[in-house]
Amino acid sequence: MKILVVDDDKEIVELLSIYIQNEGYEVEKAYNGKEALTKIKTIKNIDLMVLDVMMPNMDGNQVVKEVRKEMQLPILMLSAKTTDIDKIKGLVTGADDYVAKPFNPLEVMARIKSLLRRSHYMTNSQEQNKLEVGPLLIEKESHEVRTINGEFIQLTALEFGILYLLASHPNRVFSADEIFERVWQQESLVSAKTVMVHVSHLRDKIEEATGGEKVIQTVWGVGYKIGER
Repeated sequence: MKILVVDDDKEIVELLSIYIQNEGYEVEKAYNGKEALTKIKTIKNIDLMVLDVMMPNMDGNQVVKEVRKEMQLPILMLSAKTTDIDKIKGLVTGADDYVAKPFNPLEVMARIKSLLRRSHYMTNSQEQNKLEVGPLLIEKESHEVRTINGEFIQLTALEFGILYLLASHPNRVFSADEIFERVWQQESLVSAKTVMVHVSHLRDKIEEATGGEKVIQTVWGVGYKIGER
C-alpha cells in the first residue's frame, strides 16, 4: 500500500515516513498543497493521504476540497489547531480523521491502519452492492450515490459508509457508538460528536440534492436510522 505524506515541515514528513515504512507501506512525500495535488493526479494507487492543515499557498482544507471533487481517497489531517471548531471544519470539508499536533507517531499509525482497514472493508464486503432508498440510488462497489433524477452526490468515504450502513439495515436504529465501530472500524471512544458531525453533513448533501428529502431519521436518545419506503 502507498501513503502520501504532506507537510511543509520536512522533519515531520521524515519522521512519519520512517514509521510508515517500518510498517511495510510505501511512502510518497509532498511539502505543500499544490505538490500534493500533482502527486495524487500523476502517481497511481495512492491508498491514503496524511495531510497537514496549515501550509502556505494552499492549505490542507483547500487540498481536501479539490481531492473530493474526483475521488474518495481516505484522508487523515494533522493540525496544530486543537479547538472543536477547527476539527469540525476539517471533517466537514471532507477529511476522514483528524490528529492534533504535537502528536504521538504511534497514534498516527493507529489511525492510518484503522482508515485502511475501513477502506478495505468497504471495498471487499459481500453485502448487497446496489440499494435504492427513497430518492437515492447507492452503488457500493463504485462508492457512488445518485438521486433518482441522476444527480451525483459527492460523499466522503465515511459519509458513504454511514449512508450504506443505515440503508442496508432499514428501520434498524444504530447508536453513535455502533456507527463509529462499524464505519471507522475501531473501538468507540469519543464517537458521539464525531458521528454527529458526519451525519449532519451527510444530511445537508442529501437534502440539497433531493430538494429537502429527509432520508436519515434521528431517534432521539438512541441513534439514527433510515426507514423503509
